[in-house]
Amino acid sequence: MKKITIMGAMGFLLLSAILGYTQNASDYLILESIGDYHNSGKGKCGKGSGVIAATGHFKENHDDLTCRTGYYNAQDDLAVSIQVTKHAGSESDKWLLHEVEDGYRSDEVEKLGLPTKGVRLRQIGGSNFISLRGSGYSWISNNVVVEISYTDLYGTKPEPLEVVQAYLHKFPSTISGEMVLDRAHTEQWIKDELDRRLWLCDKWFLQVQMNKVQMSDALRTIVKCLNGFLDYREKYYGVNSKDEKLGLYGYFDKGDGTSIKNKLTEYKNWWNVNKARSISLP
Repeated sequence: MKKITIMGAMGFLLLSAILGYTQNASDYLILESIGDYHNSGKGKCGKGSGVIAATGHFKENHDDLTCRTGYYNAQDDLAVSIQVTKHAGSESDKWLLHEVEDGYRSDEVEKLGLPTKGVRLRQIGGSNFISLRGSGYSWISNNVVVEISYTDLYGTKPEPLEVVQAYLHKFPSTISGEMVLDRAHTEQWIKDELDRRLWLCDKWFLQVQMNKVQMSDALRTIVKCLNGFLDYREKYYGVNSKDEKLGLYGYFDKGDGTSIKNKLTEYKNWWNVNKARSISLP
């Protein structure tokens, strides 16, 4: 048996120390050891959208619940982190798989929206999941998102597939067996991202209309969403975005929600005319 390295042991102890127990945790987490992967029996749940929060997942009309725990394999000196998020099953959840995929796609200008090198769609027991060797695994189970992460920079350690299999049993993947991570899928994902950005802007303006948020608070997020739309439009449809972005920032500085909403309408009209056009990937 290998000795536990100081870094590995400290990381696991730190993870165990910060995790507290909540009544909901056992509903979403496996709070017992899985094979050689030891669990302290503790988990923590709290409000939040989990790994897809960074995508701008629209949670303003519902509460998401995220639960976390961790495992440690002393023999292989491998720590594994688990994050399970229960989403609301509302309209915004139609984007869950798309948003999970976002974490495996580049946000660099040169590779915008392209899959990270090494990303694959794999299967265990008939359940499909997204995999990046040395990094982790993700899938959706209806409106639940499961994220299993670990770090193996040199690819020398066994994958924690026992843990993956256990969570697939608890939350069977609802990723279609027909899904293929090929160029055609990437082209569609990019077009869906343009759709999603505009959809998010509409949702934020609706929140303002319903007096659930202040216009000034909503505009910051709306401009961010529109900037993302413009980045993708420039990259794949050749429409320069510099002046458009400067105009949006100018409206934002003035708190001019009307002009920003007019721009949103303009972009939606442009997209309706151009979304059927083919795009060329690098």
